[in-house]
Amino acid sequence: MQANSISASETRATGNKVVVAGIAAIVLILAVAAVVLFANLPDANAFNARVEQIFVENDDLTNQAEIKLLEILAQSGTAFSDTFESYRFVIYVLLIFATAMLIAAVAFLVMLVQLNRRMGQIERKGIEVNSLLISRDQNTVYLNNFEFKLTAAATETLSILAEARMDDEVLSGAEIEGMISGRDASDCDEAAGATRIKRLRDTLGNQMVSELLVKNIARRGYMLAIDKDVIRMV
Repeated sequence: MQANSISASETRATGNKVVVAGIAAIVLILAVAAVVLFANLPDANAFNARVEQIFVENDDLTNQAEIKLLEILAQSGTAFSDTFESYRFVIYVLLIFATAMLIAAVAFLVMLVQLNRRMGQIERKGIEVNSLLISRDQNTVYLNNFEFKLTAAATETLSILAEARMDDEVLSGAEIEGMISGRDASDCDEAAGATRIKRLRDTLGNQMVSELLVKNIARRGYMLAIDKDVIRMV
């Protein structure tokens, strides 16, 4: 038990390290991409610099219309510079958003993997039941102190399964039907017992709990997947 606990702790620690490494890799890749992108973007003042160069190289432009044209070009360059700066900000915001989305995707993926592993462990081990108290008079079952109100038929089915579990027996559907109806198992239909098991599971409500509590063993029958020492009947 201690070895399993240590193994589980080591597995969780390894999983956490993988998550941290994955998120760090995502951030690093996006940071490098941002640096390369911003490094290769043209200078926002490139247009203004070009207009200024035209002014310098053509100082002989003295006509009023020519000067007006150069002023318009200068104003256009300023407008272009402002627009380009806003584009830089939008790109910056998009990169941050992409980083957040990728980190969230990795986190959700890890959560799903861990949940899937946990469900697999539950399916392999069954439900960890500390106490199972069946009250036939009240048609009630207390599973780990959680109360389930059952029908009379479901209580009878669960009681038979509990008695069989205490004797380490596996009951077929025909045997379950025979015990409840008082007939010989050879005279009963397997499907009738299977129907009683289905109704018991439906009455318990929680599909995962009911499917794991009442195990179906192929070609043998049904049994409670719990320790027989925790079963009490009143």
